[in-house]
Amino acid sequence: MTQVTAQRKSDHIRVNLEENVRSGLTTGLERLRFEHNALPELDLHAIDTRVTFLGRQLNAPLLISSMTGGTEQARLINRALAEAAQQTQVAMGVGSLRAAIENPTLADTFDVRESAPDVLLFANLGAVQLNYGYGLPEAQRAVDLIRADALVLHLNPLQEALQPEGDVNFSGLLPKIEAICRGLSVPVVAKEVGWGISPSVAQRLVSAGVAAIDVAGAGGTSWSQVEMHRSPDESAAAVASEFVDWGIPTARALSDLRQAMPDVLLIASGGLRGGTDLAKALALGAAIGGMAGPFLRAAVESSESVIELIGRTVRVLRVVMFATGCPDLAALRTAKLVQDL
Repeated sequence: MTQVTAQRKSDHIRVNLEENVRSGLTTGLERLRFEHNALPELDLHAIDTRVTFLGRQLNAPLLISSMTGGTEQARLINRALAEAAQQTQVAMGVGSLRAAIENPTLADTFDVRESAPDVLLFANLGAVQLNYGYGLPEAQRAVDLIRADALVLHLNPLQEALQPEGDVNFSGLLPKIEAICRGLSVPVVAKEVGWGISPSVAQRLVSAGVAAIDVAGAGGTSWSQVEMHRSPDESAAAVASEFVDWGIPTARALSDLRQAMPDVLLIASGGLRGGTDLAKALALGAAIGGMAGPFLRAAVESSESVIELIGRTVRVLRVVMFATGCPDLAALRTAKLVQDL
């Protein structure tokens, strides 16, 4: 990994922890309310939050979303996240493995299998790298490096456009994504990084063979704001600041995709902050929900802090299910949501 890449990864962690990088938009989840059930006819202790996703059972429909790797601080963060994922049996993703492919000595900053032998684990690469010399061998290498169960190809054209060192040739990517889906040993998930995926884009991705879509909608961390804060160039920072309210809010992205593609497997991420957001995302049609920022801040403290956050999130989810009369996640997906006027 070049020094520029290493510095960028360190900058991303620092800026996310120290600066206000929230989108100017909200997720839209805050405008939704569940219809309360005063007579649920359930035992709270019997509520079942288990889910099967990509053939693996999780204790809760929760993903520690892809974040980091490639530096010593990232190694410690990933280890804390992995220990928590293993103890709670939720899914986990790591940051882009491009750094480890280019410099194999960095692979152990991503490789969390020793800490999380049973976890549903997602490898991660930027889809745009398929236009910069990457192909099936590199994608398979990313999977093999961390013994992953699936590969996330992330789509981040706006972020790349706002980076001085960005890779901005996104032309002709779909056939290359299709080749990865066809040849890779594990399923492929397509993910945005915080600006959402529209039905028309999702339909092309699913036709190419993508197994699941992570909508990663707007309303949480805005990578335009991250790039604004890390830019030493005043003009470039000003350009980035213009995109603070860009993107498809998470609730809209979920509802639009579910309506357009009833059978597509969806991951909800982008601004989820706890169990009520997770429950709303599931009711909108997601199979599981992902969170990043809250887990990053917890992981800097300790794996115990991550475990506590997961536990609190799942406890809130269980209470929501109880108070809506939903004994399991299948029932929650039919729960009534009311939109505030």
